[in-house]
Amino acid sequence: MSTAVQPVGERVFEHLVLDFLAYLEFERGLSRNTLEAYRSDLLQFGRFLEEREIRAVAARGADIADFLASLAGSSGRSASPATIHRKTACLRSFYRHLRREGVLHTDPTASLTAPRRGRKLPQVLTRGEVARLLERPRGTEPTDLRDSALLELMYACGLRASEAIGLEVSDIDLEEQVLRARGKGSKERLVPVGHTAAEAVRRYLEGGRSALVGSRHETHLFVNFRGGALTRQGLYKIVRRHAVSAGLEDRMSPHTLRHTFATHLLAGGCDLRSVQEMLGHADVSTTQLYTHLSSERLKDVYFRTHPRATLGPTAPDASLLEPRG
Repeated sequence: MSTAVQPVGERVFEHLVLDFLAYLEFERGLSRNTLEAYRSDLLQFGRFLEEREIRAVAARGADIADFLASLAGSSGRSASPATIHRKTACLRSFYRHLRREGVLHTDPTASLTAPRRGRKLPQVLTRGEVARLLERPRGTEPTDLRDSALLELMYACGLRASEAIGLEVSDIDLEEQVLRARGKGSKERLVPVGHTAAEAVRRYLEGGRSALVGSRHETHLFVNFRGGALTRQGLYKIVRRHAVSAGLEDRMSPHTLRHTFATHLLAGGCDLRSVQEMLGHADVSTTQLYTHLSSERLKDVYFRTHPRATLGPTAPDASLLEPRG
C-alpha cells in the first residue's frame, strides 16, 4: 500500500519547518540570513509536495530528487548550481533533524547526490593594475613604509592574510631573500622573496617598524600604529584603502594578491608543482584552478599578438605575462 498520497495540511508542514528553524537558531546559532534562506527553500519544497499530494514525512529520495531536478529544468528560470546545492544541503539538514527527533525512521536524503558546483574562477589583477596598487603607499611615514612592505610581500610571496599578519621578524631572511610562512594546520613552508619586496621590507624595518613599536617587545613583523601586532581587520583596511586609491575597489580583496601571484607565475612559465609548494596547497588540484585561468589569459594574448591569428573580442594587458620581481 502506497504511503505517498495522504494530503497534509500546510499548518502541519509549517510546524515541522518552524521546529527545525528554531533548532538551527538556538542550538546551531545560524544567522538570520541563513535561516530566512532555509525557510524559503523549505516552503518552496512544501509547495512542490502539496501539488503532488505527498506528505513531507512520506517523501522518498526520488521525490526530493524530482524537486531538485525541477529547479534545474525550469525553462528560463532555472536555478544556478550554487542555489541548488544550497537547497540540497537544506533538505539534508531538515530530514536529518526529523530523524533525530524520531519523526522519521529513515532519512530519504541519505543517498541523495547534489549537482556538482562549478568552481568560480578567482579575480586576478593585470600587471598594470598590480603596479598601480603597489605605487599607492607613498611617503616616508612609518605607516607608509609598512603598507608598502605589506602589499609588496603579499604579492611577491602569495601570502594569505592570516600568514601575512602571523609573520614574525625572524621569519624573513633578507640576505637569502626567503621567508617562512605558516599556513593552514600550522604547516610551514619556505617562499622566495623578490628583490623589490625585500627592499620594501628592509626600508620598513630600518625606518618604520622601530618607530611604531617603540620600546615595547613585539615579535610580529607587521604592526599597527600603536606598535601591536596587526590584526586581520587592520590588514583588510590597509588593502582596501590603497585599492580604492588605485581605482580597484571593485576588483580585489586581500586574497586577490594571492590569486594574482599564482596566475602571474604560471603565465610566466613557472611549473605547477613549484607554484603548489609556494602557495602551500596540500593538493595540486587546488593549484590547477590557476592553470585554467592562466591558459585563458595566454589564449587572449596569443590572439592579440600572433600575426596569423584572428583578433579576439578581448585584449588583456600583455604585461600580465611578466611577473613582478
